Amino acid sequence: MTDDRLSALLREASRLEHDIRSGEGPDLGEDVARRLRDSVIAPLRRAAGGDGGPGGDGGVDGGADGDGAGGGVYAGGGVSGDGGAGEGAGGTPAERLWALTVAATAERARAAGTASAGLQEATAALQALSLPAAGGEDGDGDGNGAERLAELRRLMAEVESGIEVAEDGPYLAANVTLYSWLGERIATCPQVALCRCGASETKPLCDGSHSRVGFSGAKDPKRVPDQEDSYPGVGVTVLDNRGLCAHSGFCTDRLASVFRLGREPFVAPSGGRVDEIIAAVRACPSGALGLAIDGREAREVADPVREPAVEVSKDGPYRVTGGIRLTGEGGAAVPRNRGASPEHYSLCRCGHSLNKPFCSGMHWNTSFKDPVPDPDGEVTLFEWTGGLPALARMTRLFYGKLVPEDPLIGPLFASMSPDHPIRVAKWLGEVFGGPHAYSEGYGGYERMISQHVGRCLTEEQRARWVALMCRAADQAGVPQDAEFRAAFVAYLEWGSRIALENSQHDAQPPAHMPVPRWWWVCDATPGARPSALAVPEEKEPVTLPADGEAVSYDAHIRSLFRPQDRNAMRFAFDLWSCEDVRTHAEEILKRLRSGSMPCDGAWPAEWITAFERWTETGMAE
Repeated sequence: MTDDRLSALLREASRLEHDIRSGEGPDLGEDVARRLRDSVIAPLRRAAGGDGGPGGDGGVDGGADGDGAGGGVYAGGGVSGDGGAGEGAGGTPAERLWALTVAATAERARAAGTASAGLQEATAALQALSLPAAGGEDGDGDGNGAERLAELRRLMAEVESGIEVAEDGPYLAANVTLYSWLGERIATCPQVALCRCGASETKPLCDGSHSRVGFSGAKDPKRVPDQEDSYPGVGVTVLDNRGLCAHSGFCTDRLASVFRLGREPFVAPSGGRVDEIIAAVRACPSGALGLAIDGREAREVADPVREPAVEVSKDGPYRVTGGIRLTGEGGAAVPRNRGASPEHYSLCRCGHSLNKPFCSGMHWNTSFKDPVPDPDGEVTLFEWTGGLPALARMTRLFYGKLVPEDPLIGPLFASMSPDHPIRVAKWLGEVFGGPHAYSEGYGGYERMISQHVGRCLTEEQRARWVALMCRAADQAGVPQDAEFRAAFVAYLEWGSRIALENSQHDAQPPAHMPVPRWWWVCDATPGARPSALAVPEEKEPVTLPADGEAVSYDAHIRSLFRPQDRNAMRFAFDLWSCEDVRTHAEEILKRLRSGSMPCDGAWPAEWITAFERWTETGMAE
């Protein structure tokens, strides 16, 4: 990319930021101006040779020459024939933002593998800002988000998929697919900047916080040494590099007889079956584990064949699979630890790894947490299970281990297709409130019915299927709390009996039925009851009104209701909603007086008196 083009992008970004802050872009606002300043202007200035920080060459308000207005501007939303910008100012700030995005994307695509980290970071921020401004399918803008996303993907179609690690900055990912820890696809632009300092307020996307917090991408000299250890066993040798381990705990949680937490040696390769060891090595997200057979490293056995993808794990690292290329600035491959898998690796997301850019498990030490999307929302069975990864782990155990060993139902699945386990996992995910992956991928309820018609299943086979699925759930680490298992087993019983009915010769299954949606049994949700094994929570202090003091919900009544009280009643109303409590105040007071509410013990008399006073004095908020 020429200096002229880079300078033109910088000038227009600076001019646009200035105009938005001056009130010319009320449809965008200060947050967009800040993102332009931190994630577009600063990296472009660094790419142009300035320091990129506040007060650097050109200033925050100015263009590349510090004049505030700049010269090259982008008008009309298009890119000229040579990939540069159209000349002459015009359009609303939102239109100019989109035009700038198209121009930056075209320049980033033109540069391909030689694009600077600054240009990639700026392009990622512009793409992320432009699509919300457009609205898209679910946004509040002008509704052309899908069109714009298609245009950006077209412009970057020839850019090779990969992740570049910016020095002291974000991960710059081009044409990669992102998934949540639940296995749901995250809608992203073709160029994204992923936070790795841990401080972004827009996780997993970067918001420029790495510059403000002084993030360093250097490795810590006190990190665990880069050493691959070998543990020979009967039939297989396990290879392990503790210096690369991300401490996700998959191996120790799922095969504790082989991977022994807190014991030496850590690996006891004769403590499990070879197929179980292979499965544990393949599931290691960091790539620290490997295998050797007959004295030769067996990467073809240790590494599964998967589509390239990045999972944003819950409160943890980015888990990369499918052999996505990982480079540093300039395009050189990032050095790996000894024995590291080329197919999968874990990248630090908390900003504190000792082995950057790879995760070293420090997210546990720093209590790194993602923002909770809706703390007051009721969790679905899909979310509580652990999403598609947990369901797929369960169905693979079921069909790959338990079913072949069973003489009663094994023959039923002897000719099943290789993708049968994931199909069943997606069906269960959709039934349990997850994405419509089964319907969109395979055809919905009628496809499921077609798998059973004419098979003449027996009650014994149905009951065995349910029993083995429950055993698979146990072995896969699916939640075992009473509330979840009540709903889980209820669906297995209901669904398997429907399958039994539909499989008979004289059955006539109703057509065009929707995929069922299963929920908590009798609204018994996690947290609806106090667990006898739960660690006692620190109680919120209660403030009672003084004599003669006006009683209000916020100051006095709200704190009387504990989280467990709220959870127990949410099927009917919300005790943390003043409006709901007002509506049901008479019935609540009646139960408080009788001692039937809360269910685990009556309120003290002075609490009941405070609630009575509130109901008698207008129930102020």
